[in-house]
Amino acid sequence: MTLAGNLRINGDRLWDTLMEMAKIGPGVRGGNNRQTVTDEDGEGRSLFQKWCEEAGMTMGVDQMGNMFFQREGTDPDALPVYVGSHLDTQPTGGKYDGVLGVLGGLEIVRTLNDLNIKTKHPIVVTNWTNEEGTRFAPAMLASGVFAGMHEQDWAYDREDAEGKKFGDELKRIGWRGEEEVGARKMHAFFELHIEQGPILEIENKDIGVVTHGQGLWWLQVTLTGKDSHTGSTPMPMRRNAGLGMARITELVHEIAMSHQPAAVGAIGHCDVYPNSRNVIPGKVVFTVDFRSPDREVLDGMKKRLETEGPKIAEELGLEFEIEVAGHFDPVTFDENCVNAVRNAAERLGYSHRDIISGAGHDACWINRVAPTSMVMCPCVDGLSHNEDEEISPAWATAGADVLFHAVVETAEIVE
Repeated sequence: MTLAGNLRINGDRLWDTLMEMAKIGPGVRGGNNRQTVTDEDGEGRSLFQKWCEEAGMTMGVDQMGNMFFQREGTDPDALPVYVGSHLDTQPTGGKYDGVLGVLGGLEIVRTLNDLNIKTKHPIVVTNWTNEEGTRFAPAMLASGVFAGMHEQDWAYDREDAEGKKFGDELKRIGWRGEEEVGARKMHAFFELHIEQGPILEIENKDIGVVTHGQGLWWLQVTLTGKDSHTGSTPMPMRRNAGLGMARITELVHEIAMSHQPAAVGAIGHCDVYPNSRNVIPGKVVFTVDFRSPDREVLDGMKKRLETEGPKIAEELGLEFEIEVAGHFDPVTFDENCVNAVRNAAERLGYSHRDIISGAGHDACWINRVAPTSMVMCPCVDGLSHNEDEEISPAWATAGADVLFHAVVETAEIVE
C-alpha cells in the first residue's frame, strides 16, 4: 500500500531528540566526542534504550554490541524491515553523522504509534557498533562481522592507541550481548545519513537517493632513503624520502583526476622520520586513499600507483614498499529499495537527485546480506567529521519523512 503524501514525521520531536543525544559526550566547540565503547558511548546507548522502550519496542543485543529494537508486525512469519545507523562519533565529530539515521528510525516508530498504524512486517531500529573505526580500526567493524566480512574474534582483538582491546572494552561498558552476530534475517535495510559532501547543498536538493557506494583501496606506502643533515648534505647526494612522498602525492592526484567525475584519491595519514626540522627525512610512511563506484576504475588506480610509484622512488634512490591497509568493493544498492526512496521523495514533493555515497556506511556491508538502500540529506558546506558539522531542522525532517515512507511502505501497512 502506498502511503498518502500528507503523512509526515514530527520534525520538532526529532530535532529535540538529536539535541538531547548531543549532550552526551560533548566536544570542545559544539560537536561530539562519543567514541565507540567508551563510557560516553555506553551512556548514549542507555538513553537510546530508554527512548525505544518508551515507544514500546523490545531490545536485542548481539555479541558485537549491535542494538536492535523491534516494533512488532501483524504477521509473525514476516521478516523485519531494519532501519538505523550508528551513535558513535569521531573524536571531534558532529551531532548528526550516524545519529540522524538512528534517531530517524526511532521517529518512524513514534510516528506510527501516534497514528496507530500497524505494519505487516516488524520494524527494527538499529544502532551498529563502531561504524567510525577511529578508535578501533577498521570502520564499520560490527556491521562487517554481521555481514560475514570479518571474524568476530579478530574484531575483539582490535586495539586502540592505548593497547586496549575492542572486545574487552565492549564488555567493560556492559554492552556485549548474547545474541549470535549475523543470525538475524532481514526483509530490507534502510539508512538515513547526512551527505558528508557538498553536492546536495550546492544543487539545492532536499534528498539524495543513494544508488551506489564507492569502493575503496587504502594503500600504505613506505619510502626509505637516508636521514642526513639538511645544511651540510649536498643536494645531488640526498636520498630524501619526503621528496618522494611529495612526488607520489602529485601522482595520486593525477591518477584520480584522470578518472573524473566519480573517482577520488588523496594521501591522508603520514608519518615522517625522524621528523626533525634540520634532518632530511630518511623514511616516510603514508596512506593513499583511492575511491570509485566502478570496480575496474578502482583497481586500475591501484595498479597505476603500484607501477609508477616504484619508478619515482628509484629515480630518487629510495626503497619502495606498498601494502593493502583496507579495501571494500563498490556497492550497488537494491533497485527496489532505491525506488522506494525515490518514489517517497517524489510523493512528498521533495527535490531530489541520485547520488553516489563517497563514504563507507554500515549499509554498504548490510547490502551483502539483505536488500538495502540509503537516504541522504544535505549538510552545510559538505562538512563532516568535524565539530562544525551542521544541518538544518528542515533538512533533518525531509530526510526522516522520506525514510518514514520508504520503510513503512516496505513494511506494508495493514488496514
